[in-house]
Amino acid sequence: MNRFIIVALMLTAVLNLNAQSSQVGFVRTHFATLVGEDAEYAVLENTLEWKLGYKKGNTAFSVSSALTHDGLSDELDISLRQAWFDIYFDNVDIRLGRQQIIWGKADGAFITDVISPRDLSEFILPDFEEIRIAVTAAKLNWYLGNSTLEAVWIPAFQATILPDSSSIWAPSLPDFPMPATFDYSKATVNDKPANSEAALKFSYMGSSMDFEIMAAYLWDDNPTMHLYPQADNTLKAVPQHHRLPLAGTSLGKPVGGAVVRSESAYYFGKKFASEDLAANGICERDFVHYLVGYDHNWFEINVSFQFIQEYILDYDESIRNDEFTSTATFLASKTFLRETLELSLFSYYGVNEQDALLRPKFSYDIADGFNFLLGANIFIGDEGRFGQYNANDMVYLKIRYDFRVSN
Repeated sequence: MNRFIIVALMLTAVLNLNAQSSQVGFVRTHFATLVGEDAEYAVLENTLEWKLGYKKGNTAFSVSSALTHDGLSDELDISLRQAWFDIYFDNVDIRLGRQQIIWGKADGAFITDVISPRDLSEFILPDFEEIRIAVTAAKLNWYLGNSTLEAVWIPAFQATILPDSSSIWAPSLPDFPMPATFDYSKATVNDKPANSEAALKFSYMGSSMDFEIMAAYLWDDNPTMHLYPQADNTLKAVPQHHRLPLAGTSLGKPVGGAVVRSESAYYFGKKFASEDLAANGICERDFVHYLVGYDHNWFEINVSFQFIQEYILDYDESIRNDEFTSTATFLASKTFLRETLELSLFSYYGVNEQDALLRPKFSYDIADGFNFLLGANIFIGDEGRFGQYNANDMVYLKIRYDFRVSN
């Protein structure tokens, strides 16, 4: 992989000499420390990310890579974020290669934005642009006036990246009814044409509203744990990915100076963890994930509310998940000093477990391209998606310089 990145960067540099080209990126230092009596660093990281682009005629090429030094482990990592090329026709664009694909209208949540899997090694704290994992794909956009038809084919499956078991972000494990050993023989999906993924989206953007309709034939990015009772009164736990067809919609509409948003996805035959060992700890049900949102500017403060709910149809009491799982989000932000200073608060509230995550931020553009960001992540509760991390309250500092070079 590292050799490929170096070759790609060298090729792009040569192409840049003779065509319309650009180089954009940033340098960032990121410190984060847990709070409390035994405070220790959670993040000590330096990152250089750059994107080299080339465009000539009806073609374009882009490579985006990142060089990251982890000060806690003293490890240096180089990663290929994206590497794709475009071909432009009169009403059609084709993009081939490693790319992020972003769908939907939710803020801080994934409803129909499920084409690119996620890197959850640091929970949901990084920017979503860094949480999304680029996939090798072929994407076609067909433009029809104010409408677009987008088709995506992904030849190889990429699972969610989960935190290491030693990480402070390792999620709470379920309580098995008896001791369990793990068998990872089915934890991967073989790369072959029959296991590829496909998705289709129709979108319309008008003056009075915009909406999207999508359908996809994917794999569940998160494995389901199958439990097999053994003769010695133990369990064999086998994580396995399953197909997960879905259909979804999203809508945005201005209403009296505000914007009302909605987004929903219907999953067919999702596998849920169950207490029923006779069914190997699995229960299959259809599943709905939806959101309604409201955005407005009140007294020059940008305000946004979202209500998100997950609903398991034909619910069975053996399922470990609740029938309804509800989350509310709130965002308030205001800029000062000619938009160089921004104060904001984004928060999640888990209705079921009454847990929360509060994310206040102070951002200041010191000079052109030079930004100073001070923030905190505050977890409230004892259980639930956010409460399980109540020992991980932290404050952080990010200093970032963005650059651009073009010809």
